[in-house]
Amino acid sequence: MSDKVKSDDMSQPAQQNKVHKLNVVLCWHMHQPQYQNRPNGEYQLPWTYLHAIKDYTDMAAHLEAEPRARAVVNFAPILLEQLDDYSRQVQAFLSDGQPIRDAFLAALAQPVLPTDPHTRLTLVSECLRANEQRLIQRFEPYARLAELARCFLERPDAALYISDAFLVDLLMWYHLAWLGETVRRSNADVKRLMKKARHYGLRDRRSLLKIIGELLSNVIPRYRRLAECGQVELSVTPYAHPIVPLLLDIHSARETMPGVTLPEMDCYPGGAERVRWHLKKGIETFQHYFGFAPRGCWPSEGSVSTASLEFFNEAGFQWIASGENVLSNSLGQVENQAADGEVRSHHRAYRIEDASPACFFRDDGLSDLVGFTYSSWHADDAVANLLSHLESIAEASADQPNAVAPIVLDGENAWEHYPENGFYFLSALYRELAEHPAINLTTFSACLDAGLQADNLQRLVAGSWVYGSFSTWIGDCDKNRAWDMLGDAKRVFDEVMVTGVLSTQQTANAERQLAICEGSDWFWWFGDYNSAESVSDFEHLFRQQLTALYQILGQEAPEYLSHVFARGGGEPQHGGVMRRGSE
Repeated sequence: MSDKVKSDDMSQPAQQNKVHKLNVVLCWHMHQPQYQNRPNGEYQLPWTYLHAIKDYTDMAAHLEAEPRARAVVNFAPILLEQLDDYSRQVQAFLSDGQPIRDAFLAALAQPVLPTDPHTRLTLVSECLRANEQRLIQRFEPYARLAELARCFLERPDAALYISDAFLVDLLMWYHLAWLGETVRRSNADVKRLMKKARHYGLRDRRSLLKIIGELLSNVIPRYRRLAECGQVELSVTPYAHPIVPLLLDIHSARETMPGVTLPEMDCYPGGAERVRWHLKKGIETFQHYFGFAPRGCWPSEGSVSTASLEFFNEAGFQWIASGENVLSNSLGQVENQAADGEVRSHHRAYRIEDASPACFFRDDGLSDLVGFTYSSWHADDAVANLLSHLESIAEASADQPNAVAPIVLDGENAWEHYPENGFYFLSALYRELAEHPAINLTTFSACLDAGLQADNLQRLVAGSWVYGSFSTWIGDCDKNRAWDMLGDAKRVFDEVMVTGVLSTQQTANAERQLAICEGSDWFWWFGDYNSAESVSDFEHLFRQQLTALYQILGQEAPEYLSHVFARGGGEPQHGGVMRRGSE
C-alpha cells in the first residue's frame, strides 16, 4: 500500500465507519415473441394483448400508486411493436369496423360469431387457457361456464349444441378474468360487467373491447411518463430477443457444458453482423416509442459472454445484467483472483475492462422467491420475509458503499399465480422497500450516477440467467434441429442478399423476418420437459415463421418445414413460462 493511500485512509476515519444503505434494484423484464404470422398478419396466440391488459397495466399502476418506489423495466422491442399494433387494430375496429387480426379477440368483437362447430369448439378450448385457481375458480360465473366448457370438450360431437349465448358469456368472462386487478378495482364499467355476470349482449361486448383498447393504447405512454418523472429506468434487449453469445459462437455453449451435443452447423453464418443488427434495430425501436436512448440492456435471457461485451459496449450501453451463476462460473474460471483476499459476490457490479459496460448479477435466491415461492404466501408474510433477507445483506455490507442486490425476473408471468394478480404483494413490496431505513430502492443507472464502483473481472464465462448455461436453448435434439433449420434459412438469406434482387422494402422485410426466427423463445419451448400444448404452439409457429422468410426471399421452403419435429409431454412448474435461476 502506498504512502498516499495510507495518508488518505488516516485522514478520513469517519468515512470508514459510515453505514451505507443497501442498494436494491427491482428489474422487471417484459417480453413476448412475435406471434404474428406472415403474410396475413394474423396473431396465432393472444398472450401479448392479454398480458398487456393484465400485467403490463398492473405493474405500471403499482408504481404510479407509490411515487417513492423505483424500478427498472425492460422491454423487448418486438413486444413494443406488437403492443402498438394491437392498439391500432382495436381503435380501427371501433372507429370504422376494420377487422382485428387476432381470431380470439375478434370473436369477442365481431357481432356475428363463427358458425363452424370446430371453430366454436376451438374458442371454447382457448377460453380455458387460464390459471385454474387464480383466474377461473375465483369468479363463480366463469367457473360454472368452464365446467360446462369441459363437458363440450370431452364430447366434441356435442359442439353443435354450443349456443351463441354460452360462447359470448365464456368469451366475456375469459377477458374479464384477464384484466388487471387495478382495473377491476377502479373501472366502473368493469364493475358493472362483472356484476351482470351473464346474458351479455353486443353492447356489453363493445364496452369491454373499448376498455381493452384503452388499456392497450396506454401501456407505452404510462411507462414513458414513469421514466420521465424518474421513477422508472427503462432498458431494452436486442430487437427480437436472440441469444447473442450463440449467434457469435455456437461453441460458447461448451464453456459450461463441455460434453454437450451441438447442432450440425459449425457456426451461425454472419452471427456478428446479425448481433449488430439486433442491437441497432432494438435501440431504434426503443427510441421510437420512448423518445430517448436506453442506458442499459438486459441481454436476452441474461445471455452474455466475454465476446458479447464488445458489442454491447459498441452499442453504447452503460450497464448490462445477467445471472448469479454466470458470475460464479466466471469467478471460478479465474480462481477467485481477488486482491488481498477480498470476498467477491453477486451483490457488486463488475467490469471486464474500463471501457466495458458495468455488469450486474441477479440474486437468484431472492428473485426466485418472488417468482415461485411467495405466490402461495400471505402478502405481508412474503414481503416481511424478503425484507428479512435484504436486512441481512444490508447488515453484512453496511461498510460497503458499492453493494447492490439485484432482484431480476419476468414481469408478466408470475402474477397470475398470486392472489389478485399480486395486488397485495406488490403494493406492500413497493411501500415497505421505499420506507425501509437501511434500503435504497434505486435503479442500475442511478447506482452508477451515484458513484458506485465496479470490481474488475478477468472474463465472463458464456451463459444465461438460467443455471448459468445455455441448456434451455441448445443441446437437446429438438433444440439442435431448430438451430440447424435456422442455419439453413440464414444461408439462403445470405445467398439472396448477394444477388441484390430484392427491393429496399423486401430487404427490410427479410431482415426483420430473419430476426424473428432468431428469437430465443422458439428454442426455449423445444424439449420433452415442456408441455405438449405449449411445444405444439411454438413448434408450429416457428415453422411458419421460417416458411415466411423463404417466401419473402422468393425461395422454395424445404420439405422438412411441413413436418412436426418437436412434441413435448412434460409438466414444468408454472407451465414452463418461467424457470428458476439455479437448479
